[in-house]
Amino acid sequence: MENELSIVFKGLEISNEEINSIQAGFTKVTFKKGAIVLRNNEDVKYQYYVLSGCLRAFFIDKKGKEHTVQFAVNDWWISDYIGYFSETKSVLTIECIEEAVLLRVSKKSIEDTYNQIPKIERFFRKKMERSFVSFQKRILANLSQSAKERYQNFIKTYPNIEQHVKNYHIASFLGITTESLSRIRKEIAK
Repeated sequence: MENELSIVFKGLEISNEEINSIQAGFTKVTFKKGAIVLRNNEDVKYQYYVLSGCLRAFFIDKKGKEHTVQFAVNDWWISDYIGYFSETKSVLTIECIEEAVLLRVSKKSIEDTYNQIPKIERFFRKKMERSFVSFQKRILANLSQSAKERYQNFIKTYPNIEQHVKNYHIASFLGITTESLSRIRKEIAK
């Protein structure tokens, strides 16, 4: 687990002693392809760091349509952050698109770590700031760009993810139909 935590905190000078002190808060978990890590309307106890695999977080609207909110691959974090930070029930479902090996950490464990080692709180704050910027850019793109532009940004931003996910997951993420996605790919291939 020590090596894996070194990966989580790469770029941060952290001693073996510090790694050892926070190790108990992280648990390594494995999920098979198709497994549900979190269901809508459950308590959100953990956030997850992806060591390997591919996951997606999605929302199901009142009509039963799925809307993919996030993909997570190696070195990414995933959770239902609305539920996690506000201590409410989940609004998202998180599923494994591929078999996944994750490190999970509870809110209490991460808060204890912040108190124990303040530089880790700064490290996570910086990560959250970058995530917030990415989410806001995505919202603005969805409001102002054509479907083709959104797809081009998707493949630029996530160059290796297409091989892991189904077309309807990508279409759902982009807010378009699978037929529109096929048409856009054909246009680009010309």
